[in-house]
Amino acid sequence: REKKEIGVHAVRGGTIVGEHTIIFAGEDEIIEISHKALSKKIFAVGALKCADFIMGKQPKLYTMKDIFN
Repeated sequence: REKKEIGVHAVRGGTIVGEHTIIFAGEDEIIEISHKALSKKIFAVGALKCADFIMGKQPKLYTMKDIFN
């Protein structure tokens, strides 16, 4: 990839529901932030919150900031 391009990699397999890691790798150091979903319930809860938010709203582009304010 180009020097300033951000690398993205995805792996799916087995019964992993949701495992996400952001890696900031520099010279001689690595910082990682991870999130692990243990069931699909958390995604369903989020989808229902979004559906509840959008009901009755005018068509436009909404962001997560709009939903969680």
